[in-house]
Amino acid sequence: MPTPAAPAPDRRVVATLDRLPAARRSLLTALKRRGEVGADELAADLGITVSAVRQHLAALAESGLVTHSELRTGPGRPRHVHRLTPAASELFPRAYGELTTELLACVEDEDPAMLERVFERRRRRRVERTLRRMEGQALPERVQTLAAVLDEDGYLAESVAQPDGSFTVIEHNCAILNVALRYGMACGTELAFIREVLPDARVERVKHLLDGSHVCAYEVRPTA
Repeated sequence: MPTPAAPAPDRRVVATLDRLPAARRSLLTALKRRGEVGADELAADLGITVSAVRQHLAALAESGLVTHSELRTGPGRPRHVHRLTPAASELFPRAYGELTTELLACVEDEDPAMLERVFERRRRRRVERTLRRMEGQALPERVQTLAAVLDEDGYLAESVAQPDGSFTVIEHNCAILNVALRYGMACGTELAFIREVLPDARVERVKHLLDGSHVCAYEVRPTA
């Protein structure tokens, strides 16, 4: 039987595993270890009742972190087995940031100029992709599109219209923090990217994670 589609998780609420209540975190960890398993087996693993497991599974399914399918192994009612969604798998620790930084360090050792070209090439590709999505839009729409692009890239971004006609683009997460901590040019190309896709606005970074703020924020003020 086809697996039901899992609802999309709210990435603003469920961003890391350690933000979840302990019981649900333990349940997700058990599913990660088991792969696909029934509620009764999870209850035995965790030392809680099957009813409690089902309540947690229902909440996690609503958040888009757990899905289930029916497994028929013989006569009688099919058995429900549960597993993590791809969104839940992303909550577990990964070493992408460390690997990226290590690879960039190797590039820098071989050819420092090439490192600059790598960042510049990434900026150009993002500019081209974003401008295609902004085609035909007025500035307020383009600011919203920019925030959507940044959000899709992992920055947990949003745009806020201000009473004076300006906008604030806020990045609640830095998708390249490990890289930015070592290579300041990463932040420079981020600002250059935003300025290039909004040529009819003055863009200034007003908050910066690397300066101790809890977000990166950009003031976008129309020049016309």
